[in-house]
Amino acid sequence: MNDLLSPLLTPEGRALLDEVRGTAPADELAVATRLRRRHPAELVSAALAQARLRQRAAAKFGEADAERMFFTPNGVEQSTRASVASYRAECFRASGIRSVADLCCGIGGDAIALARAGIRVLAVDRDPVTAATARANAEALGLADLIEVREADVTEVDTAGHDAVFVDPGRRGGRGRVFDPEAYSPPLSWAVEAARGAPRAALKIAPGIPHEAIPADAEAEWVSDGGDVKEAVLWFGAGVTPGARRATLLPTGAAVRASPDTMLPDPEVRPVGRYLYEPDGAVIRAHLVAEVAEELDGGLVDPTIAYITADGLHATAYATPYEITDVLPFNVKKLRALLREREVGNLTVKKRGSAVEPEELRRKVKPQGPNAATVFLTRVAGAPTMLVGAPARPAAGAGPS
Repeated sequence: MNDLLSPLLTPEGRALLDEVRGTAPADELAVATRLRRRHPAELVSAALAQARLRQRAAAKFGEADAERMFFTPNGVEQSTRASVASYRAECFRASGIRSVADLCCGIGGDAIALARAGIRVLAVDRDPVTAATARANAEALGLADLIEVREADVTEVDTAGHDAVFVDPGRRGGRGRVFDPEAYSPPLSWAVEAARGAPRAALKIAPGIPHEAIPADAEAEWVSDGGDVKEAVLWFGAGVTPGARRATLLPTGAAVRASPDTMLPDPEVRPVGRYLYEPDGAVIRAHLVAEVAEELDGGLVDPTIAYITADGLHATAYATPYEITDVLPFNVKKLRALLREREVGNLTVKKRGSAVEPEELRRKVKPQGPNAATVFLTRVAGAPTMLVGAPARPAAGAGPS
């Protein structure tokens, strides 16, 4: 891949990348055949492969940046979404950080966000192809003056001259995702010690990490973007409250947080009220459902299920409200009859605590008609239950925000 990257950085390679931009998969063969009459076959193949990666990367980096950047398949898959990287870079900048050692920098997504926040970056990765790609991206986006890319083993890099450290260990192996934190590359234990040795540090981890694996001296943050949980971060050093948990929701930046001395006990279980609230995934991962339930004057439908029920409709950044019209014991025939009576053809099926797959239920009830509804497959006080309703929109200024 490195041998293929270098030719793409030449004037001929860059011109070829411009020429193949936006090539549809169905047109690749014809485009390749035409271009190979004027360019080496290997260069044409590399340009088309890079064009495909840029199209995939647009969802993470935005089309304007993706069309100028360079990618590897793993880089597209594992890099931080630009909106999340920008949020974290702003956290560093707001705390007075001027230089960051970005360890396991990948193709440079986080380094780019940090540099755009005015922070100097030492970006380190041991893989030659990845480091070369990060360097090419810094140059392509005009940030080479702020980003130094170094090909090295991060465990051998001296970070003492930097205000902060950011560590993003590899969480994929030959067989896919790695779930054991000690199987990260480098292991979580090494990354934690590296973070503890810096004035301020952030350590990116998988969102599903068990809470008992979180060091007591770290503040843990879960970040979602557009409702999808993207990552978890352990913060160390200045300004950190040890043991605190935080859920941050992008793009608004709304955050709910609790420190060890303010964390609430689990909410009480209540009968299903008029409204059901589905907490954002970051809130659930951070174990902050109780804090959101208190804001909504609500309780849980079941002690093991993260659905909040309340009698009032409140505006909240941390959960999506639904108005519930029917509470039914799990029974496909009854649900099918109800949906048919109400002429529901647009059916959204959500589940939590149910083994039934949404598509399986849709096939069985065969929704038809002009109306819409949402069905929640869940448990209520331990019993398999179906809750039928629709999204609710609080009036402007209603309830807490």
